[in-house]
Parts: sequence; C-alpha cells; structure tokens
Amino acid sequence: MVLKTFGWSFAVTALGLVAAILYGGWTAFGVVAILSVLEISLSFDNAVVNAGILKKMNAFWQKIFLTIGILIAVFGMRLVFPVVIVALSAQLGPIEAVDLALTDKDQYQQYVTDAHPSIAAFGGMFLLMIFLDFIFEDRDIKWLGWLERPLAKLGKVDMLSVCIALIVLLISALTFGANAHQHGGTHADKAETVLLSGIAGLITYMIVGGLSGYFEDKLEEEEEREHEAEEKAEREGKPKSAVKLAGKAAFFMFLYLEVLDASFSFDGVIGAFAITNDIVLMALGLGIGAMYVRSLTVYLVREGTLDDYVYLEHGAHYAIGALAAVLLVTIQYEINEFITGSIGVILIGASFWSSVRRNRAIAAAEGGSGSDEKTQVSSGV
Repeated sequence: MVLKTFGWSFAVTALGLVAAILYGGWTAFGVVAILSVLEISLSFDNAVVNAGILKKMNAFWQKIFLTIGILIAVFGMRLVFPVVIVALSAQLGPIEAVDLALTDKDQYQQYVTDAHPSIAAFGGMFLLMIFLDFIFEDRDIKWLGWLERPLAKLGKVDMLSVCIALIVLLISALTFGANAHQHGGTHADKAETVLLSGIAGLITYMIVGGLSGYFEDKLEEEEEREHEAEEKAEREGKPKSAVKLAGKAAFFMFLYLEVLDASFSFDGVIGAFAITNDIVLMALGLGIGAMYVRSLTVYLVREGTLDDYVYLEHGAHYAIGALAAVLLVTIQYEINEFITGSIGVILIGASFWSSVRRNRAIAAAEGGSGSDEKTQVSSGV
C-alpha cells in the first residue's frame, strides 16, 4: 500500500536528486534535500485538509487531482509562479523574467521579495477565510470544546467570517502603510496594493468555495434518494458506499483544491529564498515536496485516517489559521521558516494525539464494541 501510494514520489525524489547533482554537484543535492523537507513540513496541514475534500470526490476526479493537479502544483506554483511574480512586479515579459531568474539571481530574488506583501495578503486572506468558516460552523465533533462551542454560537451571525476577515485586512494594510511611512520607506504606496490583493483573495475564496458548495448541496437530494438503498445494502451485509462528488460539483471542488494548494505554497516559495535563489534548485526541491504532499493526501483518503482520527481536520484548520496569521504578519515583519513549519506540525500532532486518546477511551468504555462506537461518533451519529 505504501509503495503503491508513494511510488511516484519516491521516483520523483530519485530523479530530482540526481538532476541536482548533475546541475550543481553535492551542494545542490543538499539544497534540494533541505527544500524538500521544508515543503513537506510547511504543507502537511495542506494534505490533511485536501484529504477531507478529496474523499468526497469520485475516482475519476481523484485521478485528475493526482495527474493534472500535480502538474499545476509542481510546475505551475513551484516553477512558473515565481517567474510570473517577477514579470508582473518588474513589468517584464515572460522570457525576460526567465532570463533574469537564470542569469541575475540576486535581482530576481529582490523582485520576489518586493512582491511579497501582495502575495502574503492574497494567500493570508484566502486561508483566513477557510479557518474562520471552519471554527464558526457548529460541528457534532469538537476538539477544543471550551473554544469551539461559543464560536459556533457566534457563527450564527450572517457574514461574520467576511466581516472579521475584512477588519483583519484593513488593520494589516494600515499597519503596513504606517510603518513604511514612519521609516521613510518607498513602500507606503503598497498599502493600497496589500488591500487590493487581500480583497482579491477574499473574492477568490467566495467564488470558488461558493460554487463548489453550491453544486455539492445540489447532490444532497441524490444522497437522500440513495439512503434507502444504502440501508438495505447494510442490512444485507454489503459494504455501504457513499455518494461521491462528480460532474460540476467535482470540477469546482477541484478548482477549490488547486486554489487552496496555491495559497499553501506561497509560504514555501517565499521561504525557499532564505535557502537559495536558484530557480532550478527551488523547483526541484519544492516539486519533490509537493509530490509527497499529494501522495500523503491519497494515503489519508484510502486509509480512512480522517475517520479514525477525528480531530486531525480540526488540527489542520487551526494550523491554517496560524499560517494565515503568519502570512499577514510577514507583510511587515520577517518570521523564521522554522517557526512557520513548527506551528503546523505541533497543532496537527496535538490533534492526532487527542484522537488517539479519544479512541482508547472509547475502546476502554465499550470493550469489544469500541470500534463500532468510534465509527458512529466520527460519522456524527
């Protein structure tokens, strides 16, 4: 199972490391290896959230996510995206931007650094909306009940997530502009850019997430109709098969996944410049890491890990909230990549351990029927 799921990741790792040695020797090998680990550590929460969405899609769209989706993730976000940033911020043509990335790496890195405020605002707002919509939703299973119960009550207020997100964005933009002006910097005019980029991130979330949610809701009637058939199959001892998203619903869910992956990749791409400004090594290292994130997503889906460890999604969404805060803070201040990666790992690790303790408690209380009870609770029964 492990080889089947991670086989392509192992193959890409071998090819990527060999390519690094041929390109720049053992030093390049070390840089690519470090970047791969950086990407995996920063994106583990991405895999957990992706798995929660991917398990709703049918086999065809899961394959699309792993084929076309991986091309977008590896080549689009890890290779093309940094070049596009430079082309837009420096008002260069695509060919000129690529030439700059290969011949004048220091200037290329400077352009990307200058564009960071707008990138962080867009990604930060998109991720913040994901976090806010999660914590304001009333769920049957709660990890931090003392916090999630009152937040679920607040979530009944219409458009609360959007209002909070806009307030956070306004504070971020005003703080950035004020600090830049006080230090006599040239970035005071970029406060407007931060504001516009953040609004663009918010709009992107509402459009893509809204459309995917709309078509997902349209399938509820179909699920209702099939409910009787599922109950009959269960009584007869046959495996119960849930309705999987297909057609327009799956398409917009796929778009949502790709935008989500793009938002997660921002911090990885920006953080990679702390290690190297060589676009080739960056693409190799981040590309290898992205492959493992995709493979881990599939593994979580196929193993039913999210059903067994019910707090993992909570931990991942809290990690998303932390990452959103980090991105918005980095508009003005620099934060070490180790801190960024550690926050997500700690939160997901804590949610995993809480899930293990919960499962043990259920098993101890119910004896041999603990497994069945656990399945019912994790399904919200």
